[in-house]
Amino acid sequence: MEKSSKSIVYASVAVLSWSTVATAFKVALKSLSYFELILIASCTALFIFTIVLLFQKKFNLVRSFSGKQWLRFAGIGLLNPVAYYLVLFKAYSMLPAQIAQPINYSWPILLLIMLAVFTRRPIPIPKYVGLVVSLLGVIFISVGASNSAITGISIPGILLCVVSAVLWASYWMINNKNKEIDGTVSLFMGFLFGTFYLLLAALFIGVNVYNASSLLAGMYVGAFEIGVPFICFGIAIRTTNNPALVNQLCYLAPFMSLFFISIVLGEQIYISTYIGLMLIVGGIVFNQYLAGKATWKLYRAIVKYRITHRAYPG
Repeated sequence: MEKSSKSIVYASVAVLSWSTVATAFKVALKSLSYFELILIASCTALFIFTIVLLFQKKFNLVRSFSGKQWLRFAGIGLLNPVAYYLVLFKAYSMLPAQIAQPINYSWPILLLIMLAVFTRRPIPIPKYVGLVVSLLGVIFISVGASNSAITGISIPGILLCVVSAVLWASYWMINNKNKEIDGTVSLFMGFLFGTFYLLLAALFIGVNVYNASSLLAGMYVGAFEIGVPFICFGIAIRTTNNPALVNQLCYLAPFMSLFFISIVLGEQIYISTYIGLMLIVGGIVFNQYLAGKATWKLYRAIVKYRITHRAYPG
């Protein structure tokens, strides 16, 4: 199989996996608490990352880390999986899947804002278009849901979804500083500490998993929300000669997710959800692929104006 075809296969596996997890969250939360779900999922993901590292013979990379790097991963593990998934699963336990999933997907827009705040770099003017469009999508879903026949809409649940998006954007910012570290190794380290924290907390909180179906539901989430798709997507990015195409495939996941939510959970997908999701994704796509061109055109227009203004000051 050619490299390009291989990368598309791996990317497709990742996208298909991510498109099922919103449904899997709701199914698992019927028999598990949100803490029990993240505990089982985190243990499963850690097991998968361990097997992959053994297969790829990369444990020597782990042994080479400095004490400072171990401390950094100790903090990262507290952020993801612990804080992020606890908040996310709690939000899913309070909201219909078709509301929680699109709002959580708005994290790239929140990342743009956070980067501007913490790096003190102003947001390029054209990117405000994508920012506003995506935020309108979040508002549209939230307001549309509360005014529709959907039952059980929780304002705290919506706020938790927004917080989960902020946490994921924060994780991306922090973990992006570890670019020199292999992606699978980085995930292993984060989940090694995160799973330790969760197991420690379980001694005080208590865990009651009485049947195999609940355990399997949690393991599915760990495998197909965290383990398999992140590994497959990483392979796809490394082997492709067209990374833009691989990234674009990810935008299919939230729309495919609505199909599984409708078929498996039986939720009636409302028009406000479709419109809001299209606005969110549209704003993200605009900022990633079109805003740069718009910025360049704006820059050229400003330069041209200044040259003209100097040549003809009157």
